[in-house]
Amino acid sequence: MTDHALDLDLLRRLTQTPGVPGAEDRVRALIEDEVAGLFDEVRTDPMGNLLCRRDAAGGARDPRRVMLLCHMDEIGFLVSHVTKEGFAYIQPVGGFDPRTLFARRVTVCTRDGDVPGVLNPGGRPVHIATPEDRKKVPELSEFFVDTGLGEAARDRLRVGDMVVLDGPLQEMGERIVSKALDNRIACWLGIEAIRALGDARGQDEIHVAFTVQEEVGLRGARTAAFAVRPHVGIGIDTTLACDTPGVPEADRTTRQGDGFGLHLRDGSFVSDRGLAEEFASLAEARGIPFQRTMLRSGGQDGAAAQQAAAGAKAVGIVVGTRYIHTVCETVHRGDLLAARDVLAAYLGAPA
Repeated sequence: MTDHALDLDLLRRLTQTPGVPGAEDRVRALIEDEVAGLFDEVRTDPMGNLLCRRDAAGGARDPRRVMLLCHMDEIGFLVSHVTKEGFAYIQPVGGFDPRTLFARRVTVCTRDGDVPGVLNPGGRPVHIATPEDRKKVPELSEFFVDTGLGEAARDRLRVGDMVVLDGPLQEMGERIVSKALDNRIACWLGIEAIRALGDARGQDEIHVAFTVQEEVGLRGARTAAFAVRPHVGIGIDTTLACDTPGVPEADRTTRQGDGFGLHLRDGSFVSDRGLAEEFASLAEARGIPFQRTMLRSGGQDGAAAQQAAAGAKAVGIVVGTRYIHTVCETVHRGDLLAARDVLAAYLGAPA
C-alpha cells in the first residue's frame, strides 16, 4: 500500500464527530454509513456496539473467528448541574489531567442542537490571582462551562448532556494532530483494514466491533466479545509516545516513526506470546515497521476479548500518540499506515 491511500477525510470526520461514553450514536451512524457493502452483516447490539461480520470464503463451516475491537468513545464530560446564572458544572467520563483543561473551547450537545462554550475552573484570573492561586491545580469538580446564554442556559441544557473538547484535525509535517485520535484511530483502522481486503476472503470469519464505553472500563467490548466468542481478539488502540523532552528513554513506550506498536502487556491483559510472534513475523516478512510495547497500567479492549466466555488468544495493535487525552493528540502518518497494513495482511490482504 502507498502513502496516498491514507483517507484523511475519513479520519477528520471521525475525530470531529462527538461521542463520549454512553453517547456514541453519532459516531456509530457515521461508521455504519461508511462500512456499507464491506460486511455480510452489520447490527447494533442493545448496549450500542456496532457489530460487523465478514464471512469466510465459500461458507466454511465453523470457521475460526477473528475479532477486531475498536472503541468509538472519546473522553469528555456530562453536564451535572446548571446554576441559575447559566454556568454548567460537569462530571468526567474518561481520564483527564486538569492541567490541560484551562480555557478550552467545548461543545455542549443538547436535544436542540450543539452549543459552543468555554471550559474553565472557578477562581481569580491571572491579573488578580495571588501567588498561592497561581500554584494551585484545580480539581475537576471546580471546572464549569460558560455557554454565554446566561439564564437561558437552564432551558437549553439538561443534566446528562454530552460535552466534548474542540480541536480540529491538522497535518503537521509527517504528523496528524487532533482531539479524539484516541480512539477514532482504531475506528479508521477497522474500516480501512477491511477495505484493503477488496474481494479477498480467507478461511477466517472476521468480526469488527466498534465498541462503546471503553474509556470507563471496557464495558462495550465485554458484551461484544461475549456475543462473538472469538478465537482471536485484536485490541486496536492508541498508546503513549513519550519521545518528547523531559521523559526518560525507558518511559517512552513508543517512538514516533518507528512503526505500529505490537502491544504485549498493560494493566488489563498480557498478550498471547504465539500470536504476538505471528504478527511480528508477518510484519518482518512484509517489511512493515513495528516496535514492541508495554504499559505499566491502563487497559484496552483486547483484554475483554481475551476473557470472554471460554477465552481467546489476544494481542494489541496500537499507534503511539503524543499528548494523549488532550485536544492535541498527535500521531505519525507512517505509524498509522503500518498499523493498517499489518492488520490487512493478517486478515488476508494480498502481498
